[in-house]
Amino acid sequence: MARLIDELIAKAKGAPRRVALPEATDADTLRTARTVLDEGIAHPVLVGPAEEVRAAAAQAGVDLGGMELVDTSDEAAADALAKRYMAAGRERLVSSKGARRKVKKPLYYAMVLEDLGDVDCTFCGHVNTTGDVLMAAQMMIGLADGVDVPSILALAQVPGFAGPEGDVIALTDCGLNPEPTAEELASIAIAACDNVRSIMGWEPRCAFVSYSTDGSGESPSIERVRKAVDVARARRADLCMDGEFQLDAAIVPAVAAKKVRRESAVAGRANVLVLPDLNCANTMIKTIQLFAGGKGYGHTLSGFRRPVADSSRGASVEEMVGDIAMLVLAAAE
Repeated sequence: MARLIDELIAKAKGAPRRVALPEATDADTLRTARTVLDEGIAHPVLVGPAEEVRAAAAQAGVDLGGMELVDTSDEAAADALAKRYMAAGRERLVSSKGARRKVKKPLYYAMVLEDLGDVDCTFCGHVNTTGDVLMAAQMMIGLADGVDVPSILALAQVPGFAGPEGDVIALTDCGLNPEPTAEELASIAIAACDNVRSIMGWEPRCAFVSYSTDGSGESPSIERVRKAVDVARARRADLCMDGEFQLDAAIVPAVAAKKVRRESAVAGRANVLVLPDLNCANTMIKTIQLFAGGKGYGHTLSGFRRPVADSSRGASVEEMVGDIAMLVLAAAE
């Protein structure tokens, strides 16, 4: 079985993008930057106090040749950046003074660079917490239209699975929202569809998964899923979304033919599964990994106006390289 991550890395090499790295004093981040540059996956832009970044690179034995270094300790440059940010014509969650204070931190500086289009995406989370990353992205970049909450899309590669896209299926939300409302679930689905199209090049067919198929069950949780389908369709009529479906009705054509007694472009052919809550999503991805020997990929956050990755603080350099490849593909769109 060819590894999905190798395919994604190969695709990213065809369209490398400028990736801001605001944790540039971290040794693993620097090693990752060197790897993605040498392999042609991305153009790393190191964001941090220049002297500290150079000292960290020397200690880690990483050659910074060919990398761009944005010095966050340059007061004049920081002033100019904050002014550009406030003058860029979008509603801001911070004042002019607040923006200037925020860009003292490399994480916020990088997000501002991305918002202004100076870089294409931001890779972080190996040092900063998920909460830190989410706060910075939400404040400086903001959510996409029609999206209420950020979420995490997982790409699962399952040995022996013969689904609509071969052995790969997309699952969401696998990391952030414990009990999403109908409106939040709708926005999670919308963000997942857009991310899948960017990263995988698929035309998304999104199923809202439940223990009920088209009214076979009744409960408040099912009603929430049904409402989410209606909200999602109202917000994005251009996307192919349907439900509520049991898992087998969502991905097995023969089962869909028996259970779904109406026309559906999604039933039996879904390539994106929207799980009703984090209990279900987390259990599903771990079941795939533990019982089916599958692999789960994905630290690219869905739902922001521009791509941001929240890496795991325990990730290896190899895993971070793969995460950056996915981020590059999200930015290519």
